[in-house]
Amino acid sequence: MSAQEDLEPCLTACAQALLATRHCANACIRSGDRTLEACALIDLDCAAICEATISALSSESPHHGDFCALCAHICRACARECAQHQHAHCRRCAQACEACAAACEVHAGERHRLAS
Repeated sequence: MSAQEDLEPCLTACAQALLATRHCANACIRSGDRTLEACALIDLDCAAICEATISALSSESPHHGDFCALCAHICRACARECAQHQHAHCRRCAQACEACAAACEVHAGERHRLAS
């Protein structure tokens, strides 16, 4: 199996989380419900790290594990926030973020080490 094939499930999970978080953020903002502000903000953070992780994974960056570690962390935070809400978009986002966190954790240990 090539390195890119090994990363494919993580790339797919990140792409699904990216779409879900953007959709959730937009729905939260458009709702006008001020209680969803924290949800929209973590969605935007999560979308940004998912996008950056996709870039690192697709280029087979030696730092991809560092991106995956942060992505897993932010995705878990996003999933926790979204799980507090009853909206369908929040539930879908929480599921996508949990799946992304699990996929990223597979590669989080593949962290780049600087030469001493």
